[in-house]
Amino acid sequence: MTPAELSRTVLHAVRRAVDAGELSVTVPERAVVAPPGPGGCGDYATNIALQLARPAGQPPQRVAQVLRPYLVDVDGVTDVVLTGPGFLNISLGGAAPAALVEEILGAGVRYGYADGPDGPDGPDGPDGPDGPDRPIVQLHCPHDVRAVVVAEVAARILRSQGVLVRATAEAFEAEWTAVLGVRLDGAGPAPASLPVNVRPVPAPADPLPLGRDAARWALLHPAAHDRPRIGDEHLAQRESNPLFRARYAHARTRALARNAADLGFGAHPGPVTGTQDLVAALADHPRVLAAAATHRAPDRLARHLVTVADAALPFLATVLPRGGEKPSAAHRARLALAEAAGTVLAGGLTLLGIDAPDHL
Repeated sequence: MTPAELSRTVLHAVRRAVDAGELSVTVPERAVVAPPGPGGCGDYATNIALQLARPAGQPPQRVAQVLRPYLVDVDGVTDVVLTGPGFLNISLGGAAPAALVEEILGAGVRYGYADGPDGPDGPDGPDGPDGPDRPIVQLHCPHDVRAVVVAEVAARILRSQGVLVRATAEAFEAEWTAVLGVRLDGAGPAPASLPVNVRPVPAPADPLPLGRDAARWALLHPAAHDRPRIGDEHLAQRESNPLFRARYAHARTRALARNAADLGFGAHPGPVTGTQDLVAALADHPRVLAAAATHRAPDRLARHLVTVADAALPFLATVLPRGGEKPSAAHRARLALAEAAGTVLAGGLTLLGIDAPDHL
């Protein structure tokens, strides 16, 4: 069961509880599932009981107790444990990583994207609102290079979640496009009804000498309220540089695919042991994209890519056969997981406007 399927399973449990008269709520459009936090257990956790407690007029733990039997009853769910104020911690069968890898490889770099305007949940789809009435999110930033880059990437992430966006700036320099590849939908003074709503702490120095990829990373990786560091450390080809780790991990996954092809085998999803951190990071990618869109915070995506890379790099050394080993189903499953990690890294770097190299 993939995270998307589990989210639908949670919503179905809510609907069954409502139909049975055990809860009196409107079934939400989305249920967030993510790796368990501190004190949690299992493969995934959801805060749906906390979300529904107020409209249900019941304590979160009571709502969780109502929902638990409907989740335990689902094929593929092995256990559901209540923790904290009402979190539901869900354990799945052993096929979960393989299903997750299949989902990622099937979606490609669009893994974690919500349905767009023409999808089933989009404005022109059967479950979406009418297109002409759909609101447009307006992002407007000052005449500042960091603000412009953050606004552009925030708009990209919002669009990945099916949101219509228009991003503009008070003013814009042509060299920002020439060097950083940044483009907005317009520039110039905005009407009073459109205040500046993207205003990160400005960079202390000109980032353009760093070049496109390093400059973008330097501006996007820190949170908006943090002052970015503009220096040669972003160009360093060593493990202390998080940008290098993210790009190197992607390049390693591509190299493994080439090496496996030379050895005569390809990727095929299957069970892989000892990869809980990597699987959890990959499963968390859709939630991170949604949160980055909600908070207009590209830094959340940048930091998540470092988490994926740091979980992937030790695993990548185990993918290929060693010595006289023959390629087996286990090697094909590990290669598929490596390719899934590379896919998430490529998709995330692309959203940030940063190159995901095949060779590094």
